[in-house]
Amino acid sequence: MTLLNDGTAGRQAGGGFSFSRFVLRLVLLAAGLVFAASLLVVLLLLTTVWLLRAGWARITGQPVTPWVMRVDPRAGWQRATRSRPQRATPTDVTDVEVKDVVVKDPRA
Repeated sequence: MTLLNDGTAGRQAGGGFSFSRFVLRLVLLAAGLVFAASLLVVLLLLTTVWLLRAGWARITGQPVTPWVMRVDPRAGWQRATRSRPQRATPTDVTDVEVKDVVVKDPRA
């Protein structure tokens, strides 16, 4: 019997619930609670750092500058065009043999 079967996965022959399914639910619940608690801790740390920064700016009489992430849409384009390989100049090409290419007329 697998842990996550169709509709009868939680039932055994006697009509009771499967112990392994119950343990799986407890483990998933605990993982969700740990994840939520870690997000809360990160939020509290960021709030504390922001309040300390704002308080220090107020004590020293300086304006509180917001935390911003500046995005320049031209930066991606410039990065893409800089990484493009440069074309070879005729002086860079050496040891090339010329081949005659015969193109047949498709209408013939």
